[in-house]
Amino acid sequence: MLKGHLDAMVLAALEAEPAHGYAVIETIKRASAGTFDLPEGTVYPALHRLEHAGLLASAWSTPPGGRKRRVYALTKSGTAALADRRKAWDRFSKAVDTMLTGGRTWPA
Repeated sequence: MLKGHLDAMVLAALEAEPAHGYAVIETIKRASAGTFDLPEGTVYPALHRLEHAGLLASAWSTPPGGRKRRVYALTKSGTAALADRRKAWDRFSKAVDTMLTGGRTWPA
């Protein structure tokens, strides 16, 4: 069920503030109450794909006393893409709800 929605989730995880990859993973896990405990091998390719598409920008950062890490941030295009994906999700989820409830409004 995650397929096709990962990019939107990554964009949403970065909406509030720029973050490094592990923080993105933790934000998604926390926001989903642990439902999406995604491996690095899933999230990092998505970050790279979104950056290549111009939806994210990244820069190296070294926090005081910490190690160097790449921090990702939404671009203007990324913010617009997130808004579009939210609209599409709203339409999609309402249609699924309608189908699963037999046309009754939710909750049944």
